Amino acid sequence: MAVQDVVEVDLGGHLVTVPKGGLYDRFRMRTDLDEVERDPQVSSVGFFRKLPKTEVNSAIGPTLTPNFYYRISTARLVMLARSRDIRSRLPKALAPLEVAPGVGIVSVMFFRYDVCDIDFYTEAAVGVAVRPARHGKLGFADLASSLANDHLHSYVLSLPVSTQIAQVRGHDGYGFPKWVTELDVSIDAERTVARVGNDSGGVDLALSARTPAQAKYGTGERVSTLTSYTSLGGAWHSTMSQTNVLSAGSVRFPRGVDLEIGQGRMADDLRVPKPIKTIQFDVVTEGQLALHMPVPVSVGFKAAGPVGVDMWVGRSSRFLTMSPPPMCASPRVVGRAYYAARLSASCAISQGRPSRSAPESLATASAPR
Repeated sequence: MAVQDVVEVDLGGHLVTVPKGGLYDRFRMRTDLDEVERDPQVSSVGFFRKLPKTEVNSAIGPTLTPNFYYRISTARLVMLARSRDIRSRLPKALAPLEVAPGVGIVSVMFFRYDVCDIDFYTEAAVGVAVRPARHGKLGFADLASSLANDHLHSYVLSLPVSTQIAQVRGHDGYGFPKWVTELDVSIDAERTVARVGNDSGGVDLALSARTPAQAKYGTGERVSTLTSYTSLGGAWHSTMSQTNVLSAGSVRFPRGVDLEIGQGRMADDLRVPKPIKTIQFDVVTEGQLALHMPVPVSVGFKAAGPVGVDMWVGRSSRFLTMSPPPMCASPRVVGRAYYAARLSASCAISQGRPSRSAPESLATASAPR
């Protein structure tokens, strides 16, 4: 971007550049939804009209929350890894969410934010699924409950971005491990391509794959929630993001997915957990996101019994009995256990059993941005 096309703004004592005449330059987070609605890239703003913003004090000074993302596209590779390898990258206060005894989930994600309160940028992440803070029930029950409610919890290992304002807000305001780098993400109905550069100009991580067939959803029809844990100012915080999915598709045990693991911070964070098998590829070609400011949270996990006896997934007294596969099971068998949990969670909902702490349809997403 040419120098004459940007302006400098102060963000928590940091001078960052933003596009001149862009949404942040004009509105400073108080974005006019009528103005956004006129953007041909944005399908509608109905999702955001039901989420009023609130002014709060933060580590980067007074700001408004949530941060709105009016047009996004995302890609996620879901992989299995041994829990002991995941734990080597987790703070002691957090525990991996397990799909089977000794097996957890690692994800690689790529994001493109075409229209948002802080203007266009791209992002990538390596993250791990963790158990909800202060949960003492069975780990497999946590998995089923998370899937039933479409509300996952995560810890982000690395989160590079392409703009200064995204880095300062994410690092200083939220506590995420963000840095600025060359980062290209292109997602459409045909192909999903992404490349994260490293400090020497080479490849950190890169992805190339055929985009899964997409299904359309009405606004508010499919809203997922992601809670991420960060340490901010020496204290634990949780950040909630809500994703309004408008067009998405998934493929299980994907083939033809080219993930290049090069040299860099993301590559290191992916190598340490030693992923065993990719079990799912998710792509959202169109979505919207509301990212809330972090709030203090008490983490720490009560001791839980052996995984895989009876699991409770709703408020009724009915139980589902499931036994996850043993640790010696193949990655494909473990992956099938993951889908069995998804199926059981879906059945619990379809049979009228209300899910615990289910989010209001407009009251999740992909990753903190």
